[in-house]
Amino acid sequence: MRSFKRVLMPLIMIAVFIIVLFAADFILYPCTFMRNDIHAICVNEYDDVFVGTSHGKMNIDPETMEKVTGRTGHNLCVGGEYPLDVLYMVKLMIERGHAPKRVVYEVSPGYFVREKEVGNNYLLFYHEFPLSFTKLDYFRAALLKCDFRTWFFPWYEYDLSYEISHAKENITKKFSKDYSADSFATGTQKYHESGFIERYPVEVDELKAELLEEDNVEEWFPEDIIETNMDNLESIIKICKENDIEFVAVTTPLSDEVLKIAGDGNSALNDYYKEFFEKAGVKYINFNYGEYYDMADHSLEGYTDLDGHMNGDAARSFSKLLAEVLED
Repeated sequence: MRSFKRVLMPLIMIAVFIIVLFAADFILYPCTFMRNDIHAICVNEYDDVFVGTSHGKMNIDPETMEKVTGRTGHNLCVGGEYPLDVLYMVKLMIERGHAPKRVVYEVSPGYFVREKEVGNNYLLFYHEFPLSFTKLDYFRAALLKCDFRTWFFPWYEYDLSYEISHAKENITKKFSKDYSADSFATGTQKYHESGFIERYPVEVDELKAELLEEDNVEEWFPEDIIETNMDNLESIIKICKENDIEFVAVTTPLSDEVLKIAGDGNSALNDYYKEFFEKAGVKYINFNYGEYYDMADHSLEGYTDLDGHMNGDAARSFSKLLAEVLED
């Protein structure tokens, strides 16, 4: 009996610890728009799913594209999304039986020359995955690199006082399975149920003033690319081909002012990606060079910053153009 108690007590303590962790996660981890996006691809099947970075999130509107193509779509792009994350989101859609007909990857060079930041950024996607074989494999591939706080205290990088003040809202949304888009609106942008984030226009004079500052535009070259990112990109293309999913790569337009500053690097990267995708048998559409350049509007008035994030009107115009190009 005593030996049984010695075994039972540690098991009880472990069970209590796990319950406390799950409760704290439920109460404190915020309801992000990525929660909405992952939920959408788990319960719906789309013709087109858009993946990539914040450029895709702010510049591609699936609703505008659907008016042209008649194809349903959802925007899974977001800042901090690396090829590793895209790989597991595609795997998740396939596992859930909701594989899209086409994956459109928005290629932003900055996400191929950096390693994914270890920390809470990993949880932005992983945390919202439902329990699945894909999530377990995602944990092995990604979260093992992180420290114990990422595993046990996923809310640790958020402002605790803010999350405590919003605990009631978090609990209500999670209990009621509320995935409405209204709560994500701010004074500068609006999140749409399609996953598209519409940014509000800014004064062009503000952007022109930023152009005068030093180091306001980053420039990269092919030699800066990290091979692990390209390996993951190759894996995405491979899994799409194996599951009869069309794969298209797209680079969204930059303003002429930015292209002038970072022209050498952008031109070299365009050549690099063009060659890479040709070898992979993938269509690559870069609206900053060649035949696609003149199709897009590169005026500074359409942007909200120098990084290439468009305002809502410019994004809808570009989305219409992208839909027409993809239709061709």
